[in-house]
Order: sequence, then C-alpha cells, then structure tokens
Amino acid sequence: MPDEKNLPSPSAETDVYAIHGADPEVLAYAMAKYSRSALSMKESLVEISAQRAEQFLNTFYFQYGHRSIADLAHIPFAIERLSLLAAIDLVDEQRWDGQERSTRYQDFRRSGWYTPDLGTKTADFTAAIEAMFKAYQNLAAGMLDALKGSIARPEEMKPEAYERTLKARAFDVARYLLPLATNTSLGQIVNARTLETQVSRLLTSPFAEIRQIAEKLRRAATEPAWNVHHADAQVLCQEIGSVNDLCCSRATELLLRPVKAAPTLVKYATPNAYQEESRRELAAAAAELMAGQPIDPAPVVDLLDDSEPLEVELATSLLYPNCHYSYRQLRSHVAALAGARRDELIGLGTKHRGRHDELLRAFSAGQGFRFDILMDIGGFRDMHRHRRCVQLLQGFTDLHGYEEPVCPGQPTLEEAGLDADYRAAMDAAFAAYRQLRDSGIAEAQQSAQYCLPLGTRCRAMFKMDFAEALYISELRSGVAGHFSYRRVAWEIYKAIAERHPALAKHFRIEDVNQPVDLLKR
Repeated sequence: MPDEKNLPSPSAETDVYAIHGADPEVLAYAMAKYSRSALSMKESLVEISAQRAEQFLNTFYFQYGHRSIADLAHIPFAIERLSLLAAIDLVDEQRWDGQERSTRYQDFRRSGWYTPDLGTKTADFTAAIEAMFKAYQNLAAGMLDALKGSIARPEEMKPEAYERTLKARAFDVARYLLPLATNTSLGQIVNARTLETQVSRLLTSPFAEIRQIAEKLRRAATEPAWNVHHADAQVLCQEIGSVNDLCCSRATELLLRPVKAAPTLVKYATPNAYQEESRRELAAAAAELMAGQPIDPAPVVDLLDDSEPLEVELATSLLYPNCHYSYRQLRSHVAALAGARRDELIGLGTKHRGRHDELLRAFSAGQGFRFDILMDIGGFRDMHRHRRCVQLLQGFTDLHGYEEPVCPGQPTLEEAGLDADYRAAMDAAFAAYRQLRDSGIAEAQQSAQYCLPLGTRCRAMFKMDFAEALYISELRSGVAGHFSYRRVAWEIYKAIAERHPALAKHFRIEDVNQPVDLLKR
C-alpha cells in the first residue's frame, strides 16, 4: 500500500506561472530536470547554479547526445550592419524566429553597404554600388512624384499620412535597385540547438562576411550579454547606497552580474564538413549531368506533378540547389539515368554525413505540393519567411534576368518616365557583376553576387502540404502586400485550382490583377 502521507492533496490545482530572470542554459537544465526529478520548476531554479548547468549539459548534451535539451534555451540576438546577401543566408533556418529591417518603411540610402576584400577590384565594386544607390534614390523620388500626380489626397486624410503611405509605395518600386551588398539589421530569437546548427552552417559559407558573422554569433553566445537594466541598476544603487550599502552591494550583484547566454551549448560549433563536401560533389555531379546545356524557359510558378518515383525526387532535389536549372528540366535528365547512377547521386547526399549531422534539407521529400518559383530576390525574401515548408534555394546569378515592378492601379515605370533609367541601372549592375565574376580573381568571382540588385530573378523550390499552400496564397495575395509576392501567391492558387478544381472554393483569395486602393495599407 502506498504511504498516504505522501499522496498529493485532493485539493491540489494545476499551477501555471511565467518565469523571468533565469539564464538560458540554467533554465534549459531546470526544464530538463522534469524527466529526472520530482522538484518543481521554482525549486529546481533555486538549487541550480550556472556551474551545475554546465556540468549537466556537458554530460547529457555532448556525451549522451540529448540534443533536444538545447531546444529549451532560447536566446535573443541583434545582428546589425550585415549585407542583404548575408541576411538571406543567416535566416535560412527552418526553426527561426526574427524580424529584419523593412525595405518598404525605411530609406536604405542611410544603411551603407558591405565591401568584400576585392584587392584591385575594390574601386570598380564601389563605383557600381554607388551608382545603384543613386539610381535607387532617383527611382524612389520619381515614383513618389508620379504617385502624387495620379492619386489625390482625400480631405479626411492627414498630409503626413498621405506622404508616408505613398512613400512606402514608392520604396516598393525602388527596392528593385538595392544591391545585395546593402546593409540591413535583424533580430532573432532562436533556441540553442538552432543556433549551433546555424553557426556551423554559416561557418561553411564560401562568403568571408558570413563566416565572420558566424564567429561573432558564437562569441556573442559565450561572452556576457548586453544587459538592458545596466544603466538603471547603476542609478538605483547610487540612490540607495547612502541608506544601505549592503543592500546596494547585493542589488549590484544581482542586477549587474554578467550573464552568458549559451556558453556551453555552442562552444563546439565548427564548420560543417558534411555540408561543404556534399555541396562540392553535388555541384560537380549537376554540371556533369547537364553538360552546359542552356536553361529552358520556365513560368513564374511551376506546380510539379507527383508522378516520379521517390528516388527521382531525392536525386533531383539534391542537385537542384547546386545549379541554376529548373526542377522540371533537371528532373527529366535524372529520370533518364540508370537506376544505379541515381542511387550514386543519392549516395553523394549521405556520403560525408557525420554521427550527429542532420540529413541535408533535400532529403525532406514526398510533400504533396511542390512549386518551382522564379521571382525577384526582393519578393523571395518575403516568401522565405514561411517556415512550414521545405525550401531549396539556388545561388544568385544573372542567368534568369531581372523583373520590372508592375502594380495594377499604380503608375508604371513608363508612365512615370522612369523605364529607361531603370533598365539602364539594371543593365549596369549586371555588367558590373559579370566584370567581377569573369575577372579571374577568386574572391571577386564569388563576391560578384553582392552587385546583383533585388530585382534580379532567383529560383527556389517550395515543398509543402495543402494547408501551407492555402495559407501562403491567402496571406500573400492580400492587398496590403508587395505586388511581387502577391503575383506569386496568385499563381500558386491558380496552379492548384487548375489541377484540383474542387479545392479552389476553399481559398479566400484576392485577385491580384484588380487595381487596389494605394492609400490603404
């Protein structure tokens, strides 16, 4: 018979409380203790020290491989003054939460830009970026004038609101000319496991800037974090110090003590050899398979059928991020291979996998809806935020050309008298890109991508289920959205409606071809 004195009281109720002030790793340890101790969270946090947390994590995280423990430690970061190119790579995590500076509401002329180490080509790079920023400024000003000339301010609308709204519309057009070198800033809140894989992945990047950011992320997680209460605590101690020196000393100790966000969980993050070697060999395999064939024309959104065997999808998905061909064109060549050769391609994706490496993202196969999307980089950055789908990204290139901003109900570039200037700026940016790419200087060949503007087309594969396809179509087709991704959302809906007509009625979709009220956001 159980001891009745130790049974819980019949009147006991569920206890729910928020927690504040615990270090991320200490809190992760306290939560992990639920599986190993009968202590409450409050009791665990009282008895746990940072040293004990480190000892626990060294044992269970690194030795026993209980990586889910790191999911419990969430850490906020600010990453400021990094290029748009680096930001796209940094946020490319399926378990990521954050926000970045908006090209709609901020004037990026003030941001500056990142300059890679280009040696003798630095002056050429700088001249190209300065020309793009000048074109960006002129396009924003010219489109704002055109908008004011075509849209009258309603009497009930305040002049500052009218100016602010139309300026945002003008920036939606001007952003097409922002180069990938443009500086941005972002904040992220990630768990320690995501941070570790993020740092490892970024350390594997071919871009020096991104590798440097990875090192700074790791250092920021292991060194004392910036304390938002530091200044307030100092003032408080000065005010009460004359009354009670002991109290002041204790307050200083508690409020100003250095807190390290994740000194244990990310200390071993290193470049990922699995990703690096796989990327190199798969790129070579894709080049061999396609043998320099021209890239076939492709629609903005291509909804792939699901008739091919899983083996063909896996092999094609592994090659796709390592070339610039459409999924459909690549798949036709993969499907024509002998089964043994396809097996070899799939084997390249697992050949270098270490003991704790997650499979490459391309192995996430079998989703019901697969969209091969060709759109401008600026619009892709917005689509990139959708985490409930598998995204395979290709590198940035001039091979797909560039988009021209077109918004129903808004003056076109031609109507605004800006079309010739826009094309001249785009052509000049592409010329600068090719000059650097073909310079024969290794660093310049890679860094040429920084010259590409956000209007450049890029290709990405989005794999998802029906619920996510409906969600993206509905959300991104809204009238307040940017016209670039509104068009893509509409094409996703149309592709599904054509293949599955009975499902079309479930979409609450906005027809993006209808003019919108440009004064409503």
